[in-house]
Amino acid sequence: MRWRGDRSSGKLTIERVYLITSLPPGAATGAQLASWIRGHWGIENLLHRVRDRTFREDDSKICTAQLPGTMASLRNLAIGLHRQDCQKNIAAALRRAARDYRRPLALLGLTG
Repeated sequence: MRWRGDRSSGKLTIERVYLITSLPPGAATGAQLASWIRGHWGIENLLHRVRDRTFREDDSKICTAQLPGTMASLRNLAIGLHRQDCQKNIAAALRRAARDYRRPLALLGLTG
């Protein structure tokens, strides 16, 4: 179970959380399971949430052949480049890059 607080209303609720694993019962400690869950949400917050919110990937109309996977790869490339450039706010980094076409090229090492 997990406690969850709604910041707008201040209401505190309890959520029942289920975890599916291939391990036999008792093979993992509660601390290990909690660590795996936090690891999953770390990935979700760093990559998938940015793809969903910043790039609006869920609203994409691209659905033919390999194009969805290709576009996902390009989005991951953009996110990775900006993270490698120590950018925390990917949306702001994309806006800065859009104002100067040389910035993305420099991040890729394609300009001197």
